[in-house]
Amino acid sequence: MNMKVKVFFLCFFLVLTVLTGCGKLADMSSTATTPAPVVVGREQESEEESLEEESLPQELQTEELVLDESASRIPVKAKGIYISANVAGTPAIVDRLLEQFDRTEANTLVIDLKDDFGRVVCEMDSPLVQELGSVKVYVRDMKSLISRLEEHGIYAIARIPAFRDSWLGDVKPEWCLKNADGSVFRDRNNNAWVNPYKQEAWDYLLEICLGAKELGFKEVQFDYLRFCTEAGMQKVVIDQADIQGRSRTDIICQCMEYLYPRLKEKGLFVSADVYGAIINSSVNAQAVGQVYGELAKHVDYISPMIYPSHYGDGNYGIDYPDTHPYETILAALNDSRKELYFAGLDGSHTAQVRPWLQDFTASWLEHHISYGPKEVRAQIQATYDAGYDEWLLWDASCNYDWDGLLTPQEAEEEAKQIAQSRAALPETTYAQESTRALLTVAPETGHEKLTVEPDSGQEFPEVPQEPESSRELLTVAPETEKAQPAAAPVSGGDSGSRNPQQAAGEDSGSRTAPPSSGNSPDNREVPPAAASPGPGGTVAPAEGQEPASGDAGTEGSQEIVIVPEPDLGDTPSAGPAGPPEPVEVRILD
Repeated sequence: MNMKVKVFFLCFFLVLTVLTGCGKLADMSSTATTPAPVVVGREQESEEESLEEESLPQELQTEELVLDESASRIPVKAKGIYISANVAGTPAIVDRLLEQFDRTEANTLVIDLKDDFGRVVCEMDSPLVQELGSVKVYVRDMKSLISRLEEHGIYAIARIPAFRDSWLGDVKPEWCLKNADGSVFRDRNNNAWVNPYKQEAWDYLLEICLGAKELGFKEVQFDYLRFCTEAGMQKVVIDQADIQGRSRTDIICQCMEYLYPRLKEKGLFVSADVYGAIINSSVNAQAVGQVYGELAKHVDYISPMIYPSHYGDGNYGIDYPDTHPYETILAALNDSRKELYFAGLDGSHTAQVRPWLQDFTASWLEHHISYGPKEVRAQIQATYDAGYDEWLLWDASCNYDWDGLLTPQEAEEEAKQIAQSRAALPETTYAQESTRALLTVAPETGHEKLTVEPDSGQEFPEVPQEPESSRELLTVAPETEKAQPAAAPVSGGDSGSRNPQQAAGEDSGSRTAPPSSGNSPDNREVPPAAASPGPGGTVAPAEGQEPASGDAGTEGSQEIVIVPEPDLGDTPSAGPAGPPEPVEVRILD
């Protein structure tokens, strides 16, 4: 009996011990750092998956908000023409243009979105544009027009004159350049000019550009991105509080430093039209506020206006540049390549070059030729031979020589040949120049002569000036010690039969075109004219300036003549309204 009791109690204590131990294990489990496994039923599992699916898009959406929209920008190798707002707003003319685009290599259309008088040419959802009453409708449905262009594979660029703006002179005079008496400065065509030192004007341009994106444009192109160059500018007074020690070139670059990243972030390409005369010319750069290499760091595309008719007799060693379209374009673009090579040595982004080429006859010149398909093609070939791939044609009357363009199939074959040719060429480099060129404004048929040595800090006295012709001359004396490129460009594509005339002072040996730079895109140059001649302006001596001593009769001088094109007038299909009007470039402190 005693034995049975002992066994009973022993079993009881064993059971109790086991139960107590399990309790302690449970307590340990509750304090463990690794969470206990969770068993999820079918319904719970579905809910969990649903929660995961809902959270994933939310994370992606947050990420998209900080993505740089510029990553989605798709560059186009532009081959195009300019049309005015009048033309863009005339359906019958647009129909004929589309037929030409369909049968040729042309793929780009530059359209006035803001005309040369400051009017926005279509309705725009912009509070500031509406507040200022800037809209003057020429194109009733711009969105539909852009959509139609896209259906035909056409890349649309919105042309926006920046600082020449008559409308703002009327409705926002406080943004404009003013004379000493407080009145708004007006050029000889009664156009007001915006004060580039006013950031409010930058924001206005920004708003128009964003409006362009909403309308469907993929690129904005700034024209008149400069100061007025007429002699009347000597009467203009700019508040030192606005200037803050910044030069003209400083402020134009700062304007683009402000606009470019904001527009790029929104997915827009940005281009700028510039004077061809500013390439390698510090004097002209200071006059207009454009430094070629520096401006190229703040745009995707830069478009120098290098029309042969805008260069004076003897420039680049060419007797009459207008009569030698191939040689003139090649020489100008070789200078462009050299300038941008040095601008990019510090690793900076530099724009792609997309020059404006001449598709009009400069009948106002004594020595000129009629421009047609042959001359257009020669300029395009020179562009390729200089190592560039894009171009735009300019004609103020919007009548283009389509027979100078290839078919899409021919252009594709040509592109292959150019690529093969360039692949076999060595990389081009340039030696630093030890001597700067002398720039001269020489008298021909009554023009005053002025010789300027860049960076000399020399000031010139003033004398009256009475130009006799409809154009003013800017003369550039040949460089006396011009450094030679280690491997200079000559031939890009299948242009074996072409032998461009060598620029003054350059080696006459064989030259090869360097491969394209591979940098991001670029914009155009033309002298400012009366109404909508487009990118334009004339380079001329300042009113009341006289030559420095010893400058008269500089031997072998070369002239760069920048002559504005005639106004298109009110009729879309109309030709030039009259003779071209001169626009002066002053050398100001």
